[in-house]
This record gives sequence, C-alpha cells and structure tokens, in this order.
Amino acid sequence: MLTLLDKNIEAYAYEHTTPSGELFDDLREVTLAETDMPQMQVGRIEGQLLTLLTRLCGATFAVEIGTFTGYSSLHIAQGLRDGGKLITCDIDAHATSIARRFWSRSSAGERIELRLAPAVDTLATIGQSIDLAFIDADKENYITYWDLLVPKMTKGGLIIADNVLWSGKVLKPQEASDQAIVDFNAHVRADVRVEHVMLTVRDGIMLARVK
Repeated sequence: MLTLLDKNIEAYAYEHTTPSGELFDDLREVTLAETDMPQMQVGRIEGQLLTLLTRLCGATFAVEIGTFTGYSSLHIAQGLRDGGKLITCDIDAHATSIARRFWSRSSAGERIELRLAPAVDTLATIGQSIDLAFIDADKENYITYWDLLVPKMTKGGLIIADNVLWSGKVLKPQEASDQAIVDFNAHVRADVRVEHVMLTVRDGIMLARVK
C-alpha cells in the first residue's frame, strides 16, 4: 500500500487543525471499540473541512451517502445555516445506532435525518435542490450516485466524494473497487456540468462545484 503522506507531516497538519471537541473524541473511541472497520470514519482534518465547506457554500439542505457512526454527519450538520437539514443515507443498523446516540448529545444532531435504506431509493424521493452532497459509501456505485445527484444540485452547490485516491491503488487498480474509483474519477473529469479539484486530504477528496 502506498503511503500518501509522511506520518510526521500528517501529525503536524492534525495539530494545526481546529479540534472537533470532546463529543467527537468520544465518538472515535466508541467507533474503535464497537465496529469492525473503524478506519471508515473520517478524521479531524476531513471533518473540519466538511464543516468549513458547508459554511462557505451557505448550505441549507445537504445529503450524505454513507453515515457509518455519524462523525461526518455531525460535522456537516454543524456547518448548515439555521433551520438547515441533512439527510444521511445508510443500510447499517448497528453503525447508525451509534450515530444516533451521539447525535442526541449535540444540538446539531437535530438537523440530521437518517434514511436507513439504499441510497438510490432515498435519492429518488428528494425533490428539493441540494446545496451540498457528500459521497462516502459503496465505491462501486459512486458513478450512480453522482449521476443522480448532479441534476438535483443548486447552481454553485458542492459535491464532495471521499477516498478518490483509494490508498494509492488508483495508480495500479487490481480489485473491482480500485477500478470503480478510477472510473469515477474519469467520469467527474469528463463532466462539463462541474468544475472540480482533487485534493490530497487523507485518502483523497474530489471537490466539485456545479456550474
């Protein structure tokens, strides 16, 4: 596996990023203790980036695909305008039960609505324009989610996709999930409806603004 960033530099960046707070620290500990794949949780740097991006685009309505234990959901919810709402999609009842426990400890949690169903089904029910979307689940369906989301976005809305460097495996894809990410990145690159930048934050983030 390719090391994307020197560990000392990563630690330096971590220490120079606003702390997320005790609630997020507790959530990280519970995720480590009670889930099989705690590495699926975003960290402080990516979490704070999600909050800042949500605030910078003035989002009122956001959608997240891939809730896991709710760390990223809370960060997005914190950045929403007053009266804002986040719909977050997942199919894992256990992981999202942890999320619910921690959302209840934050006023931002009141802005979150969990849809425990396939994301494709949930997206089909959304009629209002989306200001910000975060894609972070089911890598082989990234293109499907993208194509469903783009027409629903507000002009100037942001789509954020996680894991687009896929631990460096995009350079030499072997597994189906590797190729899915390579195909997704090419799909975004060819989409004239957006302007985009690939960021080397954590495992890679695709940030796209809908024209």
